[in-house]
Amino acid sequence: MANETKQRMIEAAIPLLETRGLEGMSFTDVLLASGAARGAIYHHFPGGKTQLARAAATQNGEQIRGYLSALDGDTPLSIANAFFEGIRDAIRASAAGSGCAIAAISVHAKVTAEEQASLLNTANDALSSWIEELSRKFGQTGMNETDAQNLATLLIVTLEGAHPLCRAAGSTAPFEAAAAALRNLIDQTPN
Repeated sequence: MANETKQRMIEAAIPLLETRGLEGMSFTDVLLASGAARGAIYHHFPGGKTQLARAAATQNGEQIRGYLSALDGDTPLSIANAFFEGIRDAIRASAAGSGCAIAAISVHAKVTAEEQASLLNTANDALSSWIEELSRKFGQTGMNETDAQNLATLLIVTLEGAHPLCRAAGSTAPFEAAAAALRNLIDQTPN
């Protein structure tokens, strides 16, 4: 039961990070969304809000890596197309005011330098794992390691950059333009 409560709190924190950021995520909202008792906060997260945010970002990062691992395609373009299709719902959510839980913990917040360093390490671990997974997928198509790493990095940069652009525009148009440009670039690049 204790682990179940902790897991519910982590799962409740992810959408709060996505919509409110680290500073806007409150324990009150996490408790309300998770159904956990107030005493559960420091029992499960003695390191406070930073520890909960790191746990939520870690879990979210693992979920996204799992999604990337399941992408299917036998060419760089087919993998990129699957990636773009798969993230489209997240981009739509961004256009409606959401964002990325990983990005939320990587921006300056009212935390100590030590907490900020731990948050940045967590964000870097998640983002690096996504790039690694995409790079592996591109490598399986015969793409050389450097090109696979660069293309994977470009796709993650596009994803993360799309969140604030689409949120500001209130539209997925910036993402769609970037995806179209990347499709053309990939299609014109010899394997």
